[in-house]
Amino acid sequence: MSDTFRALRNHSYRQWAMGALVSNIGTWMQRTAQDWMVLTQLTQHNATAVGWVMSLQFGPQLLLTPLAGNLADRFPRRQVLIYTQSAMALIALMLGILSLMNLINLHRLYFFALALGVFSALDAPTRQAFVSELTGEDDLPNAIALNSASFHGARLLGPACAGLLMTQIDLGWVFLINALSYVPLLNTLRQLQTKPLPKNPHADHSVLSGLRYIQKRPELSLLMLLIFLVGTFGLNFPIFIATMSVQVFHAGPDMFGILSSCMAIGSVAGALYSASRARPSRTGLLLAAVLFGAGCVGAACAPNSMLFAILLAVTGLSAQFFNTSTNSLVQLGTEPEMRGRVMAILLALFLGGTPLGAPLIGSIADHFGARWALITGGSSGWIAAIIWGYYLVRRRTKEY
Repeated sequence: MSDTFRALRNHSYRQWAMGALVSNIGTWMQRTAQDWMVLTQLTQHNATAVGWVMSLQFGPQLLLTPLAGNLADRFPRRQVLIYTQSAMALIALMLGILSLMNLINLHRLYFFALALGVFSALDAPTRQAFVSELTGEDDLPNAIALNSASFHGARLLGPACAGLLMTQIDLGWVFLINALSYVPLLNTLRQLQTKPLPKNPHADHSVLSGLRYIQKRPELSLLMLLIFLVGTFGLNFPIFIATMSVQVFHAGPDMFGILSSCMAIGSVAGALYSASRARPSRTGLLLAAVLFGAGCVGAACAPNSMLFAILLAVTGLSAQFFNTSTNSLVQLGTEPEMRGRVMAILLALFLGGTPLGAPLIGSIADHFGARWALITGGSSGWIAAIIWGYYLVRRRTKEY
């Protein structure tokens, strides 16, 4: 097997990856249908409302960080994932049923976005740390990259499938399909044989211990800043793609789904490139941030949907390489018994910045146009590159 896919030699990880791929496809189908429902059925092309949905869905990441990190480091991670994944499947099922019964409105959708955000916040750090129980330390960076490839491979299929289905059937069926997509992953979790890391019942599992741990490590602190900056302002692509589709290219749901999938092509390429590398690169992280900013600004200036789609693929590649490199550098720089708390803080900054950035980006799109919103997002990549480049120069100077 190619070194790019070396983590798949592990039977337990291979089972997990297959179940996660099916679930990820359903998740992207629901996200696409949800954003399109808000933009075209529940509002009159209101990008700010899409921003608020994203804010409610990712806001709990900030508030629930202490509990999420505690769960990941204190309790068996496989059991935590069974509970959280089951809850998210139930939310998708309820949303689909109410949609088919024509009982859904904007405020109820806000409620479901918030509920999904709560369980996603509890699930994410556990899921990230759980990978280390399936693979050894040597294969951990590869497994992280393959997880990203799976997630964005699903992003390639999910939005396109949703876009086609939305032209043929009620949006509620898309939510029900997502609910069913959780079944293979839940079955896999129940069957997996893992070797959980030893737990110290007297250890301090509080988020404060995680913050103190990060504070003592300057590189971890800086990586957290970069992921917060780009995650808050740069990774609002549901808003970017939806508003460019509607405001600039005057496209329908099928084109919206296709454009979302085009970005996923680049994301998969970026994840597979990361997987092919033995270790994450600090210089590569710098180049990814520069390319991300250039891709966003170029896409904002695209005169037609074809060039926009190509530049989305470039942006997706750079964004994914940036995210995977950051994730790998953080996990490899963190002791195993601290990973749950550190990953909870990382994800809180990465996803929790969305409640701040998404409404702002949506408002910029409403008042100044979709192109300026995308330029604003791209600027975050260039600012991150400047900060990280300055750190690398100082680091190299100290070494000499």
